Amino acid sequence: MYEKKTILEIEQEFGTSRKGLTKEEAAKRLKANGLNALQEAKKKTLFMVFLSSFNDPSIYILLAAAGISIALGEWIDSLIILAVVLLNAIVGTIQEGKAEKALDALKKLSSPTTLVRRDNEIMEIRAEELVVGDVVILEEGRIVSADLRLFEAINLRADESSLTGESLPIEKDAKIVYSDVVPTADRHNCVFMSTPVVYGRGEGIVVATGMDTEIGHIATILRDTQTEDTPLQKRLAELSKVLGIATVIIVVLLFIISILQKVASGDMSGFWPFMGNTFFTAIALAVAAVPEGMPAVVTIVLALGVQKMVKVNTIVRHLPSVETLGAVSVVCSDKTGTLTQNKMTIVEVYLNEKTQKAGNVDRGEVSELARGLMLCSNAEIDAGIYGDPTEIALVEYAKKNGMSKTTEELKTPRIEEIPFDSRRKMMSTMHVVDGKNLIYTKGAMDSILRHSTHIKVNGEIRPFTPADRQHIENASSEMALSALRVLALATHETTGKIDETGLVFIGLVGMVDPARPEAKPAVKEFHKAGITTVMITGDHRDTAFAIAKELGIATREDQCLSGDVLATMSQEQLNEAVKTVRVFARVSPENKVSIVKAFKANNHIVAMTGDGVNDAPSLKTADIGIAMGITGTDVAKGAADMVLSDDNFASIEKAVEEGRGIYANIKKTVLFLLATNLSEVITMFICVVLSLPMPLLAVHILWINLLTDSLPAIALGADAKDKDIMKERPRPAHESLFAHHGIFVTVAYGLIIAAVTIFAFFIPAIQTLGISHMSFANLNAIYFNAGVETAILRQSRTFAFTALGMSELFHMLGMTNLKKSFLHIFKEKNVLLLIAFVFALSMQVLVTEVPFFEHIFDTTQLEPMEWVMLAGLASTPLIIHEIMVPFLKLKDAKRRKNIAE
Repeated sequence: MYEKKTILEIEQEFGTSRKGLTKEEAAKRLKANGLNALQEAKKKTLFMVFLSSFNDPSIYILLAAAGISIALGEWIDSLIILAVVLLNAIVGTIQEGKAEKALDALKKLSSPTTLVRRDNEIMEIRAEELVVGDVVILEEGRIVSADLRLFEAINLRADESSLTGESLPIEKDAKIVYSDVVPTADRHNCVFMSTPVVYGRGEGIVVATGMDTEIGHIATILRDTQTEDTPLQKRLAELSKVLGIATVIIVVLLFIISILQKVASGDMSGFWPFMGNTFFTAIALAVAAVPEGMPAVVTIVLALGVQKMVKVNTIVRHLPSVETLGAVSVVCSDKTGTLTQNKMTIVEVYLNEKTQKAGNVDRGEVSELARGLMLCSNAEIDAGIYGDPTEIALVEYAKKNGMSKTTEELKTPRIEEIPFDSRRKMMSTMHVVDGKNLIYTKGAMDSILRHSTHIKVNGEIRPFTPADRQHIENASSEMALSALRVLALATHETTGKIDETGLVFIGLVGMVDPARPEAKPAVKEFHKAGITTVMITGDHRDTAFAIAKELGIATREDQCLSGDVLATMSQEQLNEAVKTVRVFARVSPENKVSIVKAFKANNHIVAMTGDGVNDAPSLKTADIGIAMGITGTDVAKGAADMVLSDDNFASIEKAVEEGRGIYANIKKTVLFLLATNLSEVITMFICVVLSLPMPLLAVHILWINLLTDSLPAIALGADAKDKDIMKERPRPAHESLFAHHGIFVTVAYGLIIAAVTIFAFFIPAIQTLGISHMSFANLNAIYFNAGVETAILRQSRTFAFTALGMSELFHMLGMTNLKKSFLHIFKEKNVLLLIAFVFALSMQVLVTEVPFFEHIFDTTQLEPMEWVMLAGLASTPLIIHEIMVPFLKLKDAKRRKNIAE
């Protein structure tokens, strides 16, 4: 609002003058209003990060199971469960132990010292001591320490790219007074905290400090933005709730069935010991229902995914965001520095009555134009890059054509200069060349043409004609249509002082912040993968659309929406607009947040990329924020979930591919764990309902779960991604983990493994009684002797325990890919899966063949032929998998064909 007020009004409002405040008044205001600093967020300690790892429904279930096991004196069971929970917390803490850095980085952007005028004296003070009403002196190279309303601006330009997204320095004009509120990027009579002065000098009155500044507003948005759970976290939380409810139902149902069986038998003796045993059986069943290692395995798989991401130049800050990439359906990208190089570059040249691509012009032909533009600039690149981005582009173009500014200035020293100003829109320098004074003048085409009387074509100077003017204006218009910034160069010799009359027109250059060469192929790949790329920028609409059209993001101008129009829309209107708009131009940080929210309201998973301070709130609001590692500000990196270490937009496409692969691995790992746990529940429940002894002890279930939840599950999670994974459409935001045959796979294989386990349990009884004498009465007779468990029961449990363990390992081999034969494991040399299989099988042998473990697990040793028999039986899930492969392949091919059509 201060852009609407005159300097007199500003002075009256803040009780100040151009002479500045008195030192006493400044001290009073500092005491009353506090330091010119950004409020710090309360940091999360490493211990709190560790504790937050336990805030998960699945962990609650495990802790409850551990507590009950301790109460029952089952120390081994409880220790195993607690070890799994602790492992999950440690891995999560290691990966997510970084404290929030966004507000700290914002604070660092503030200049540590600043020049002020107090009591009509210039002095240097700490930036945090600035107060409203202070008069600040600005000069080239200084960083603005607060928001100022300018009252003097002499060729003053500020680089506001990190705040507004505007790629070019903004020229300031203290005399302007706006009639209405204008966007931050268009306030030419103000400068803002954290932005560097790149040219000229000026003075202004402080109108806002600390959290009241524009950058302070961004800090407020960051602080108030809530971090949402990722899609995977939501799905796993829902799954944990379902498992928790299922566990309670199973325990209650088992109690009811057991009591009814006891009452039906008519024998109520030993009722309370019976109830104690029933309760312990229910707990064992509950343990079977809960995949104890699932949280830890998912965390470890995500951590392995982090290592994969590093290989594609992506640094992950927030662990669950790894899989979120795989669900991304919209990539909202900042333009400046993300899709473009944030580096002005000359791309077209008009010389000798023709327009050419800058790289195609002959060096000899362009030498005078390139040399003149270089010498008529204040930028340096020979000893470090310094200066206005436009002038840097001029010097770099000359360097590409074999010229060094340092060398040329030694040969043709500058002796006089007329600086650029917004009224003339020109800059002139005078140099000594062969004893003559040669003037180079560069500036806006219209200004140069007004002062030109001649034109140089193919080395010959002739009078300027209307036809020449028309030809030049046409060339400039064509460049402008491509959103190029056009500069003209003219020259003339003089024997007197520097002047800008009677110029000889040399040529034009068209420059732009060019698109990154890797961005266009990446946008194309995203389109193939069903992902929409959207440009969100603070730059002008024409410039934004030109870049978007070049990259294939937008094809029509009606796909562009400007910030001034967006500001008049309600959130509901914006939610509708984002369905067709692909370019948002001249937007504020608040607008960016609204745009991201609009896409999310349409059930999209949104990735937001950016590098500037102005991108930070939207990076945090998006499902996944991606910051640039090289050109990105510390603020953007601190707010993002991941950082691209090479600033390559194409790396996002690679990261999405890895994200899809990681999600696919997590999904098959979760389905594998649920199928194996379901098989344990079915096995236990059927035997209890049939009044048979428990085929598995609680320690057996925990051991099996520990085996399958550890290396085998991790090996599945580390499996190589499908080479066709980017041909799939993005998965819907609310897609269940059980989509695409998930429930069928879980239930079918759960039933198969349960059948294998129950059959294995009956084998010793069949061998003892014979198949014709199998009955419940005979079974209970050989399982119990005067109420004491017999060796036959112990052997039966060993068979069931071994068959269950091995069948789950065979199932692991099939779960690597439901549409491929397990032989692809050998073809693709997935060594970890084979190691996991051999290691888990060795551990299973250990608990049945080593006497010490036999006592702990209550098992018996097996004969070699019994191992062979049980291995053959346990391979049933893998055999069925091989039979199903052709049918699933055919079904998947039909599904992909329907999607393509």
